[in-house]
Amino acid sequence: MTRGDQRDRDRAKNLAKLAAAGTKKSGNPQQRREADAKALADKIAAKALAAEQAAADPKNKVGVAAKTGAVPAKK
Repeated sequence: MTRGDQRDRDRAKNLAKLAAAGTKKSGNPQQRREADAKALADKIAAKALAAEQAAADPKNKVGVAAKTGAVPAKK
């Protein structure tokens, strides 16, 4: 059983779909950059807070090592 031109048709169909999707960025590029920067800063702050809370948890051995910079001794 041969595929015929199915591969070519699928490739053309996919290219048409990708072209239709395009880049639908709306708004001012400067505003998008500022919004992206704010979102990234919020994400970094949330990760820093989570790391700080993990380091403060006495049950969290990894957090203590991360906080002090020391590597826990192997037993």
